Amino acid sequence: MKIGLYLGDGSGPSTVVNELLTAAGAGLDSVFLSQLPSWDALTLVAIGAAAVPGIELGTAVVPTYPRHPLTLAAQALTVQAVATAGFTLGIGPSHQQYIEGSLGYRYDHPARHIREYLTVLRPLLHGEAVDVHGETVTAVGRLDLPVAVAPSVLVSALGPVMLRTAGELADGTVTVWTGPRTVGDHIVPTITRAAAGAGRPAPRVVIGVGVCVTTDPDRVRAEVAAQLGFAADFPAYRAVLDREGWSEVHETVVAGTEEVVERALRRYADVGATEVLVNLLGDPRERARTLEVVAALRSAG
Repeated sequence: MKIGLYLGDGSGPSTVVNELLTAAGAGLDSVFLSQLPSWDALTLVAIGAAAVPGIELGTAVVPTYPRHPLTLAAQALTVQAVATAGFTLGIGPSHQQYIEGSLGYRYDHPARHIREYLTVLRPLLHGEAVDVHGETVTAVGRLDLPVAVAPSVLVSALGPVMLRTAGELADGTVTVWTGPRTVGDHIVPTITRAAAGAGRPAPRVVIGVGVCVTTDPDRVRAEVAAQLGFAADFPAYRAVLDREGWSEVHETVVAGTEEVVERALRRYADVGATEVLVNLLGDPRERARTLEVVAALRSAG
């Protein structure tokens, strides 16, 4: 199982470059950036790729509704051109509260939207022309860009319909707030069956997890609850929390001794996750120790 670093705090260019240097120095496989109402994640990835060329980079995730697939494909191929160690484009429909409440777009039929979006995006990333007139996406044309290797595409798929779409039309899924039981019993088998049925390779299953080596796990979880507890009200996250038997997002946090953290992360590998993205939590000392433990686990395989 690969282990990468997840940056979900809206860090700016200098911080991102420093985090990339730290992750690369620790021997981690990748660094993924979230797209928040802040710095542009794709621009940050391009800056980071130029500054630290030896580590895979990705997004987790770029919302699709505000970016037409022709535009996003051009951005992704531009990033791919400078990301010599590889670039993964993670996309997703985001949530109704943001897409409608903040941006004013209609959040109609998100699963259908993602399927139509991928029927445009994937050919464009492979240098092909598109002529799609769907119910949620219309796109005609091609990009005048050289394509040596297309970026890998992941979808923030959690429910069965989205997982089937990701298995059939993308390279895998990237998740958050998902426990190991849900990964092993629901996410892995659903997306794997879909990929096999479509004649595609085994999918990537990339799991984002908040992690902290600490003597006070209750404090760490309380901090997550205070900052991000609202996420439990989003229907997609509510569904995966319910599957795991959890009530709140802070229950997904892996926190405790070195042994507790190692055991919890290995369990994700045991249930079929191909990659784990670690979101370092806690104070600076705890974050530094957590990185050491995670790096040692990656080195040990």
